[in-house]
Amino acid sequence: MRAVIQRVSQAEVIVEGSSISRIGNGLLALVAIACQDARQDLQWMAKKIVELRIFEDGDGKMNLSLQDIQGELLLVSQFTLYGDCKKGRRPSYKDAAVPAEAEKLYNEFVAIVRELMPDVQTGKFQAIMDVRITNSGPVTLILDSRRG
Repeated sequence: MRAVIQRVSQAEVIVEGSSISRIGNGLLALVAIACQDARQDLQWMAKKIVELRIFEDGDGKMNLSLQDIQGELLLVSQFTLYGDCKKGRRPSYKDAAVPAEAEKLYNEFVAIVRELMPDVQTGKFQAIMDVRITNSGPVTLILDSRRG
């Protein structure tokens, strides 16, 4: 499982011209499911995102988590994180889970995250989405459950 985490002051997902989710101060997580992912990958990623200490404390050090600041979280499925551009000019997505399996695992991932933090916003699986963000910092990190 892969995720691109962005610390945001605001983020919004728009589908077919309508806003379907919106958050204020917190994290936007673009997440992708790999064909070999299992529940342990989902659990690792959920805990890592919620407990990642990338918010500043009173001394200006990145020492606080999303839970510590009572921030908001927006999860958006993003299979293109598994795009492999090594050969040619068109990315290969051979490592990404097939849509039916990816959706099942993505929904399970959202449920696991909601056990840690009940108020989680999401995008719409397999939809064409406009994701608007204001990246705060900017702070952007890449997480991979296979690389720890």
